[in-house]
Amino acid sequence: MDPKQPWMDHGYRTFAYEGPTGLKVERLARQVGKSKSSFYHLFADLSLFNSDLLDYHLERAALMAERESQSETEDELIGVIMDHKIDLLFNRQLRFHRENPDFAKCFTAVNQLSVPALLPLWKQIIDLREQSYLAELVLLLTLDNFFLQITDQTLHEEWLKGYMRNIRQMVRQFKQTGNLPQMDGSV
Repeated sequence: MDPKQPWMDHGYRTFAYEGPTGLKVERLARQVGKSKSSFYHLFADLSLFNSDLLDYHLERAALMAERESQSETEDELIGVIMDHKIDLLFNRQLRFHRENPDFAKCFTAVNQLSVPALLPLWKQIIDLREQSYLAELVLLLTLDNFFLQITDQTLHEEWLKGYMRNIRQMVRQFKQTGNLPQMDGSV
């Protein structure tokens, strides 16, 4: 086993739930059951650790995008989302802390993986098969809004189904009337 992996696992989870301010070497060392000097031996400093976490996140995002691209139904997609809950919470933190150029770059790279993977099924889910450009715009807006709304407590199957239902309803109303409904942010 890679000696870095326990550090990465704990750091990844901490970042996902607390953001970059939760990453403290002493705390991580306690969680891993190693000394702080072990951390510095493996990573040199917290900045390099953060860089490794971002690389790890991109690897995880590529796996998720592959699974998303293979999903054929909304329920399968929701299953993928639930399997990658920590990855999505990590990505949420990147979005919230995108004033950091490295976080913004990683967030953008993840979207560049996710959007093409999601788009074919997304067009079916929101019934915009014939309008790829509009479906992609709706997906981009939905993703941004999604990361604003998700938390450990809200990210569950029932919430996701309601979220998708609301997006479909918004698109359906727009297609019928040419006007967007009032969005109050609730699901």
